Formats: sequence, structure tokens, C-alpha cells
Amino acid sequence: MSETPPIEFDRGTPAHRPRPALWAGVYTGALLILTMLGALVAANRVPMLEPYALERNAISYTLFVMFMLLPIVRFFGQPLKMFGSAMIGWVMFVAAYDITGMVFRNLFGSLRHDPFLALVEGAVLYGVCAVGSWVLGMVLHARHHPIAPGRKTGSDIARHIR
Repeated sequence: MSETPPIEFDRGTPAHRPRPALWAGVYTGALLILTMLGALVAANRVPMLEPYALERNAISYTLFVMFMLLPIVRFFGQPLKMFGSAMIGWVMFVAAYDITGMVFRNLFGSLRHDPFLALVEGAVLYGVCAVGSWVLGMVLHARHHPIAPGRKTGSDIARHIR
């Protein structure tokens, strides 16, 4: 009996290439959702934390902002990946926020944000960060490379015309 050789997979094909922007967005969305759920449970289901509401909320806000910054920090020099990754995470968060509003009845009223407004605010925030990253990259590129092309001599122009 002959043994069959093991099957080898080509890791260089497009189907097997890692997609860092996608996975960073998924991780960001999962962390944002966990932070939101933790904050909501701590605020509504754990009455012994009520005397520490200010500290509880400060910790929740800090974690939320830190997790929001993950795609910005990870893809700072790549604005397209930054925006794509951030929006994947933010859409995941907004979907969970919308579903959570069904469990916590007065959630949207007390926060004064419906899910669509949260989606728009996140898109604007991440869009501004992506554009800022792009502009900063262009400025840094312009500082290291001459903006104006070198002067052409008459013979160069004559060669170009012919």
C-alpha cells in the first residue's frame, strides 16, 4: 500500500491572504460591544455600584474611547484601511446598540442618541481622522520631496516637442 502525500495549501492565493483591516474592525467592534454591555449591566443591574456612578462611568468612557482609537492607531499611515476598519467595528457596535435598545427600554431616550445618529457621528469622526491622516501623510511627503519639478533646458524642451 502506498501512502498518499499530504495535501498542501497555497497560502499565497487571494483566498488565504490575511485581511488586517477586516480583523482589526471585527476586534474593535467586539471590544466596543463588550464595553457597552458591561457599562449597561453595571449601571442597570448592579445596584451596589450606584454610589460610585461617576467612577463607573469614567472607566466605561475611558475604555470606550481607547477601543475606538484602535483602528486609528493601527492604520495611521493608511487612511483607506483606517476608515474601512473603523467603520466595520462601528457598524457592529451600532447594530448591537440598536438591539440593546430593545432590552433596555429607555436607552435611546436617556442617551439622546438613536442608532442612526450614532452611526453618522461615528462615520464623521472616523472620516475626519482618515482625512487628517491622509493630509498629514501628504504634508510629510511634501517636506521630503521637492514640489516643483526641476528646470528644463531649451534642448530638453526641443526634444520633447519633436
